[in-house]
This record gives sequence, C-alpha cells and structure tokens, in this order.
Amino acid sequence: MSKLGNLGARLYRGEVGYDFVGKRKIWYGISILITITAIVGLAVRGLNMGIEFEGGAVFNTPKTSASVSKAEEAAEKASGHDAIVQKLGDDKLRIQIAGVDINKSDQIKKDLAKDLDVKAADIDADLVGPSWGEQIANKAWQGLAIFMVLVVIYLAIAFEWRMALAALIALIHDITITVGVYALVGFEVTPGTVIGLLTILGYSLYDTVVVFDSLKEQSKDITKQTKYTYSELANRSINGTLVRSINTTVVALLPVAGLLFIGGGVLGAGMLNDISLSLFVGLAAGAYSSIFIATPLVADFKEREPQMKALKKRVLAKRAAAAAKGESAEAPEPGDSLDDEEPQDAVPGDAAPAVVGPRSQPTSRSRGKGRPSGKRR
Repeated sequence: MSKLGNLGARLYRGEVGYDFVGKRKIWYGISILITITAIVGLAVRGLNMGIEFEGGAVFNTPKTSASVSKAEEAAEKASGHDAIVQKLGDDKLRIQIAGVDINKSDQIKKDLAKDLDVKAADIDADLVGPSWGEQIANKAWQGLAIFMVLVVIYLAIAFEWRMALAALIALIHDITITVGVYALVGFEVTPGTVIGLLTILGYSLYDTVVVFDSLKEQSKDITKQTKYTYSELANRSINGTLVRSINTTVVALLPVAGLLFIGGGVLGAGMLNDISLSLFVGLAAGAYSSIFIATPLVADFKEREPQMKALKKRVLAKRAAAAAKGESAEAPEPGDSLDDEEPQDAVPGDAAPAVVGPRSQPTSRSRGKGRPSGKRR
C-alpha cells in the first residue's frame, strides 16, 4: 500500500488525526479575513461585466496583418469605448466592445475595415442589446437562488437543518471569494463564468455531503455513550474523509490549472480565462470550506443543544473520574468506536455487580478480579 493510502486508512480508522474542529476559531478568522478582502475588492474595483450582460458588439475580422494593439486603437477610436481584442487562428481577430450603441455598428464596421485593411463585408458583427444582457443577468441570479433553496431543502431532509445551514454558509463563502477574486484580477464576467460558479458549487456541496454522511453515521446513538463529544466525532469524520477530499480536489484542479495557466496565460487563449478562473478558485475554496468551515459549523450548532451539552458534561466527568483514579484522563484511544462503550447507565465502580442466580455469569472480564462474581447452582 502507498504511503498516502496507508495514511488514509489510518485516518479513517482514527489511529491518527488533526484537530480541525478544536482549532475552528483559527479557520473562521482566516475565512473572515479572505471574505472581507473579497468584498472590499468587489466594492472598490467592481466586476468587469462582459457584453452578454452590459450589451455591446463583437466583430470578427478575416485574416489580417494588423497587430492586436493596432486593432485596439482602431476599435476605441471608431466606437469611443474601451475594446478587447483577441487573436484567433489564421491571423483573425475578435474585437469586443462593451456598452457601444448597436445603431452605430455599421459605421464602426466601416472604420475598422478601413484601419485594418480588410473588406467591411467580410467582418462579422454580433450585436447584444442592453435589455437582453439585463435579462441574462436576472436569469443567472434566479438560477443561483433556486439552486440554493433546493440545496437547503435536500440537506434538511437527508440530514438535518443544522447541516443544511452550515452547507449554505459554506456555499456563500465560496461564491463570495470567487467573485471577489474576479473583481481583484479584473477578468471579464461572461455566461461561462456563471457556468463555472454553478459547477464549483456542485463540487463543493458533494465534498461537504461526504463528510456529513460520515458524521451522521458516526453520531448515531451518540447520547448512549460517554466516550466522545459531538465535536470529537465531527473531527473524526473530517479526518476519515480527508485523504479522499485531497485526492479529488487535486485531480480536479490539475486540468483546470492547465486551462488557466497554460491555455490562458502561456498560449494566450483568453476565452478560456472566464471559466477556468472561476473553476480554479471555486474548487480550492470549496475544498477548504468543506473541511474547515462546514463541519466545524455543524459542531458549533449541535453543541448548543441541551442533549449535547449534557453529553459533554458526562464525557468530561468520566475523564475527570478516570484521572482521579490514576487512569488516563485523555480522550479515548484512536480506533475506539461507540460500539465498545458500556451502557450509559452502568453502575460506576471497579466492576459491575454480579447477579447471583441460575446460570449467572460475571458481567466484566477485565474488571473486578479477585472479587466474587456469583456461583452456579
């Protein structure tokens, strides 16, 4: 077995682990700092909305010897607006002008043809009105809101409302960070960006549900034992799925990083940036929130319940009693399970009293040595 696989098996069995839940205030502080930075960037710089949302025109030229800088200068001169020019295959150019009056598109096309030394009839123009762009933006927000509502309803039914609330906070956390990065970097927001956002939200939710499912299974009949608090079981669930989360995140990030850094950066394929950036940032933020935000939040919510408070008192009291007797006062050894726990209402002491009667047996094999345990008749 590989070292990583061996580590994953040991994490799953609880033989090793890291106290993610115990250090949750650190993760909360980091997330708050990153979120504030994203919000400030969004407020100061704003989003660079594409023509699909603001309206404008896209001109695709035939093969030309004109450079990108010359085409930008010509487009800005002809339209009076900032232009984005991308070089396509066969020396063709894609000129994008946002906010331009589409009624002036014919005149802009003629000016471009003159400056770029091509025929006006060979330039293809795609026009987008501002009302259509506004409609697309509204549909995007509606789709996002419906997605959030359905996620909360599903998680509340499949698990419980506390997990649904924690997952919703984690998703909002991921969206805020991704949108903030877009504002800080200045990449254009297009329908591809929206697709990327919805994709990473689904991925983040999947990773969160995996941990929640493990936690739901481990916390079954939790109040009938006195070994673990809810937070400790939540931490075991995170550690048990940690290697799986890391593997899936790395595998998902590698091709996206290829699109963003090689395709968009080295090769200059700017059209890939709008979707690859949202995927890269969102996948990383989603993995982080699933481990460091969602599950610790569930533990915080659950620990406020009267039953969980009472359980925590019993667990701590048992450990204090063990410490007073000279035994280990630490949490149970790694690998212990709830099934090994003696009943909650067992009589405390060195050994449970034996029942004398027909076919009675000692109630403890490891305790009460040297004491009478009853006789058969």
